[in-house]
Amino acid sequence: MQPIEAITNTFAQKKPAFMPYFTLGYPDYATSLDVVEACAAAGADMMELGIPFSDPLADGPTIQHSAQVALHGGMTVARCLTAVAALRARHITIPFMLMGYVNPILAYGLESFVSAAAQAGANGFIIPDLPPDEAGALEALAAAHGLALTYLLSPNSSEERIRLVTRRSTGFTYLVSVTGITGARQDLPPALGDFIQRVRAHATGPLAVGFGISTRAQVQAVGALADGVIVGSALIKAVAAAVDKPTAAYDFTRQLLDS
Repeated sequence: MQPIEAITNTFAQKKPAFMPYFTLGYPDYATSLDVVEACAAAGADMMELGIPFSDPLADGPTIQHSAQVALHGGMTVARCLTAVAALRARHITIPFMLMGYVNPILAYGLESFVSAAAQAGANGFIIPDLPPDEAGALEALAAAHGLALTYLLSPNSSEERIRLVTRRSTGFTYLVSVTGITGARQDLPPALGDFIQRVRAHATGPLAVGFGISTRAQVQAVGALADGVIVGSALIKAVAAAVDKPTAAYDFTRQLLDS
């Protein structure tokens, strides 16, 4: 089975996919692996694994801080790939989307990165600062290795942009719920449903919503509209505040999933 098929199979389930995001290497390498394992054990359907970067333009203070801590702790692109392989060695089978920025990937070497990611056990990539207009080389490499490449849309995306992104995204299309950076918010945007409907009119694949989702009520509300729900900053905050960080990640995931 090609890696992208695991994503397709996940979205084929009769429920919205729950996708936590966590920064690899935060607060340290070993703990980040334990946190990802705990989220999977608690019922996460997929995981977004963050590759730390010094200038993460789409990320708010919580994820930025986690990336800085991870970088200071010695995390690199190569070590992130090692982490994916280590997680697979723990028999974690849910899909892993590597989420990172293009500069560190280019520095590593595009072809080497995609090949190593496939070998390590990744299922695809989310690169917020790489639009489809400039991603032909990565698209070809991802397709050759059976990996997904997911692009992002924001509420102010034009109809033309929506058509382009939904056509070029593989695995799923990532809908940014707000115009801005990541971070937990008190309320969902009132126009979120309209945004999802606008994209749904053009999309043939699944739609997942992220940015600003932090509570069980929000997860349920988004899950009623979209095919996937992404939570990042709220998970990192819960882990940061806890002494037993893997247990905190497990409990947080269960709290958002329990109906």
